[in-house]
This record gives sequence, C-alpha cells and structure tokens, in this order.
Amino acid sequence: MNWTLELVVVPVSDFDRAKSFYMEKVGFDLIVDHCAGEDFRVIQLNPPGSACAIALTGSEMAPGSLKGLHLCVSNIDAARAQLVDRGVDVSEVFHFGAEGQTAGPDPQRADYNSFVSFSDPDGNYWLVQEVSSRA
Repeated sequence: MNWTLELVVVPVSDFDRAKSFYMEKVGFDLIVDHCAGEDFRVIQLNPPGSACAIALTGSEMAPGSLKGLHLCVSNIDAARAQLVDRGVDVSEVFHFGAEGQTAGPDPQRADYNSFVSFSDPDGNYWLVQEVSSRA
C-alpha cells in the first residue's frame, strides 16, 4: 500500500496576502480558492512539479508556526535567482559541514546538502534543498 503525502496545512493570518505571496513571489500554482460561508476559506496551491500541495488556512496552528518544510530543486543557484527575481527575501546558499551551517553550496555538490531559506509574510519558514540526482 502506498501512503502519499498530498497536502500540508500552512497557517496564515491573511488569505489574500498569503495567496499573493505564494503565487506571485514563490511561483506556486492555484488549485482552488473556496469559501463556505463567512467563516471558512481554504486556498490550495501547488509547487511546480510537486505531487504535494499546500493549503492556506486559518487553523488551530498559529500563523507563522510552520517551520522547516523542504522544497527540492535540481539547481539551488537557479532556484535562489528565481526567488530573488520575484522579490522574495531569500538567504544566501548554505550547507552543513563539520563546522555546522556554512556559507556557500556543498563543496562536493552532494544531494541534500545545499540550501536556501525564506519565510512567508506570516513567518512560516521554508528550506529549499538541492537534489540534482532526480533531475
């Protein structure tokens, strides 16, 4: 039996601001923007190429409390440039070595060890990780 992760809830305080950020700044595609009455709205967005979407909701989690979701890309430098071009406040590329977090990409460009990070307007924190072997 396959168990697939297809939706991750991202708690936000302002649906329209978050929708704009994820679509215009990060480049996610809109799947659905649905209201059911005045007290319920859910927006689902999909990172390009991903089988897992995010749902922006006003949930029981505090806005900005989601930390450490990973987006995987085949080229961390190109991904960072794309985010910068779209106006995202994104970190410089970093990796982890014997000294802990270190500036620059992994010297061997090993999969799963070069990163950039960014936060959405509520403070939900994302990592973008290079995995070129799946390209």
